[in-house]
Amino acid sequence: MPPPASIIAMHAPAAPLAVLSPWAIDGLSHGFMGRAGGVSTGVYASLNLAEWNGDEPAAVAENWRRWRVAYPRFTVARLSQVHGKLVHRVDASWGDARRAGDGMVTAAAGVALGIFSADCVPILMVDAERRSVGAVHAGWRGTIAGIAGEGVRAMAALGARPHAMRAALGPSIGLCCFEVDAPLADDFARQLPGAREHCRAGGPGKAYVDLRAIIRGQLERAGLDPAAIANVGPCTRCTADGYFSRRAGGGAVTGLQMSFVGFAR
Repeated sequence: MPPPASIIAMHAPAAPLAVLSPWAIDGLSHGFMGRAGGVSTGVYASLNLAEWNGDEPAAVAENWRRWRVAYPRFTVARLSQVHGKLVHRVDASWGDARRAGDGMVTAAAGVALGIFSADCVPILMVDAERRSVGAVHAGWRGTIAGIAGEGVRAMAALGARPHAMRAALGPSIGLCCFEVDAPLADDFARQLPGAREHCRAGGPGKAYVDLRAIIRGQLERAGLDPAAIANVGPCTRCTADGYFSRRAGGGAVTGLQMSFVGFAR
């Protein structure tokens, strides 16, 4: 029996990693990864860095090896994401454990905060002068719960100043494709200030919701300068060849892309 395609790919020349990095800040490594540059196959093709979703362990290990070659000065803190609003403070002792939550902040050098998504909105935050960073996973449940504001408050507890922070919202499902049941859109409009203007009618009993626009408003209300909030990358469902998207896969299991941020030692 021939070896799996992913094992064969491990011996091929590594393709460049696809990463969108919106800022040029001394000492900061960060970005929104795409799915190119790894060895996973099928629904995980190719740079799936999640070990818990059914991918071949050897393929995920090789994908991580390639990431670490590109970013050798970091350890990566990760979470068991639960679509809530809990934000953890991370230090150098965090280790490999994946604690339940959907956001992390740190002022520890050499620690990259890694969050995973496949349509939900990844949010990266930084206060360059205070050398503190944050990473948040915002699905629709976390958005309604207010995790973006929780992330800003957790950054402020580290000494970051909201008015000096920058935030970037990464590749995620767009207004064009995020059609939900109308009662859920009503929940957004009723519970979140300004959300109603970011919802529009869809098919019968449905509505479209602009998650990124709603989150932008939450960040502004938390004290960020609107000019310091960037939308980075396309709709994941529209560009499923470049980004993992569960919506594009009809809700089936897929790989997950990682977004990360950290100051080097």
